Amino acid sequence: MRANWIEVELGEIFETVTGNTPPKNDPQNYGGKIPFVKPPEVTNRPISKAVEFLSEKGAKRSRLLPKGSILVTCIGNLGRVGLSKNQVAFNQQINAIKPLTGIDSSFTFYQAQSPKFKNQLDKLSSATTVPIVNKGKFNTILFHIAPLPEQRAIVAQIEELFSELDHSISNLKSAQAKLEIYRQAVLKKAFEGGYSKSNPQENFVRLEEVSDAIGGFAFKSGDFKKERFKYQVIRIGNIRPGVIRLNESPIFLDKLDSKTLSKAQILKGDVLITLTGTRKKRDYGFTAFVEGHNLLLNQRVAALRFGEKYYPKFFLYFSWTDFFKDQFFGSETGNVGQGNVGMKSIRETLVPFCGIDVQTQIVQEIESRLSVADKMAETIHTSLQKAEALRQSILKKAFEGKLLTEAELEACRKEADWEPAEKLLERIKSEKKK
Repeated sequence: MRANWIEVELGEIFETVTGNTPPKNDPQNYGGKIPFVKPPEVTNRPISKAVEFLSEKGAKRSRLLPKGSILVTCIGNLGRVGLSKNQVAFNQQINAIKPLTGIDSSFTFYQAQSPKFKNQLDKLSSATTVPIVNKGKFNTILFHIAPLPEQRAIVAQIEELFSELDHSISNLKSAQAKLEIYRQAVLKKAFEGGYSKSNPQENFVRLEEVSDAIGGFAFKSGDFKKERFKYQVIRIGNIRPGVIRLNESPIFLDKLDSKTLSKAQILKGDVLITLTGTRKKRDYGFTAFVEGHNLLLNQRVAALRFGEKYYPKFFLYFSWTDFFKDQFFGSETGNVGQGNVGMKSIRETLVPFCGIDVQTQIVQEIESRLSVADKMAETIHTSLQKAEALRQSILKKAFEGKLLTEAELEACRKEADWEPAEKLLERIKSEKKK
C-alpha cells in the first residue's frame, strides 16, 4: 500500500446492507420493472438487469440499492462481485456496499475483486457445510482509500488492461465453441452407428441396469485442509467434461474413519458426474473417467460404477451427446438460480446397450478422432487460466499502489480535487455524522 493511502474497515465509512426476498406467496410482489438480483447474476461485471423483476409493491418489501452500489455474494460461492448500473433489489445471499462521495464506485468494485479482499472474505466465512459471511463480519474487511484522482486513474488503467484481456479471452472461447461443434459431430456419428457395423442405439436400458449410482458424501467444510494429505475431496469445481482437475482449488482430509471411507471412496474406473449448477444454463452434468486413487466423493457429485458388460468410457462419451443431456436436464429441479438433478433421475436415464466388443470399437474410433481436439481444448483451458491469473495480478498490483507510474501519480497530484487519503477520510467521516 502506498504511503499516502490509508486502510480502514468497510463499516467505518460505508453503509452496508444484506438483501432480502419479498414473500413468494404473493405474486403481486413480482413481475414489475425493478431487477431482483440473485447470486447467479453477480459475475464480476456491471449489473443492469436480472432474470426476475419486482413490482412496486415488491420493491417496498425489499432493500433497494441505488446506482453505483457494489454487490458481493456472501453465501456459498463467496466473493463474486457486481456493480449496479441502475436501481436494483437483491436477495439475502448478497451483501451490498452503497456508493459514497469521495470513493469512486468502480474503485470499490475492482478492489472487492482483488486477491486481498477475497482472501479476507474466505477467512471470515463460517466453518459450515455452506460458507457464510454475515454483515457484521463483512464490515470488518479492510479497505484501501487512495486520493480521489488516483482512484480514477487506477480504474482507467484497470479497464484498459482488462479490455485487452477480455478480447483475448473472447477469441479463446470462440475456439472452444468450434471444438465443441466438432466433438458433437464425432459423437453423433459414433452413436448412430457410423463407426461400427451395428447401431448402438437399437437397444436402450436404464442406467441402473448396468451400473451402481453412488451419491456424494456431505463432508464438513471446516474439516477441509489446503495442505496435501492422503485423501483429496473431489468437488463440483474439479470436474469438467472428460477431465478431473486435481489442481483446481484442491482440498484434503487429514483424518478419515473407515466407515466414511467406505461410503465416499472413488474407485479407478468410476465415471463421475456433477449434479448441481445454474438452472436452465446446462453448466453442469459434466462427466469424467477416474484414473487416479485416494479420491473422495463430495456431495452433489455422483459416481457411476459399471459391471463387466458395460465399458465405462462408452457411457462417458455417450454422456457428452445431446441425447443424454436432453434426458439429464429434462429432470432438472430447483429454484430460479440453482438447478439440481437427483440420483433417482440418474438411475432411470436411458443409455444404449450393445455388445462389449462393439462398445470397445466405438470408444476406440471416438478417441482416435478426439485426441487432437482434446489436446487443443487443454491448451485453451491453460490459456484461460493464465488470463485469469493475469487479471488477479493486475488487481493485486493496483491495490498495492503499484499500477501507476510516477509520472501518472504526479499528474494526479496536480488535479484540483487531490488531497491526501487521511484528509479524504476525515471528510467522509464528517459527512457520515451529519
